[in-house]
Amino acid sequence: LLKLEITEGIVIQNLDDTIAKMLKLKHMGISFAMDDFGTGYSSLTYLKRLPVDALKIDQSFVRDATSDPNDAEIVRAIVAMAASLNLAIIAEGVEKQEQLDFLAQLDCHFYQGFLFSEPLPVAGFEALLRERVL
Repeated sequence: LLKLEITEGIVIQNLDDTIAKMLKLKHMGISFAMDDFGTGYSSLTYLKRLPVDALKIDQSFVRDATSDPNDAEIVRAIVAMAASLNLAIIAEGVEKQEQLDFLAQLDCHFYQGFLFSEPLPVAGFEALLRERVL
């Protein structure tokens, strides 16, 4: 299963051509996530047009969601919008159990961050999988 990430801040010169290429890749089983959602100016335009399967909530919102009411509301709004569009939700930058608990209450689907593991080389990742799965 291959998922490609498209950052929200990219400027696509030929949007129609990009969409056509993405659709071809989707037919081959490749999925797409919009990364850093909420940090750029073109979010909703791209979200409306691009055939994405998931939204990644930027870590800048996740980091303070348990202490800053504004960030908490932004995260809630992104999760609600993604759910209404049938998109998977991935939260970036989860470092504390309180953040995970908050996101889980919102029915966030997937999480990334140091709470689970720091970035690892291949051998370290394989060891982590053996430890946690087997």
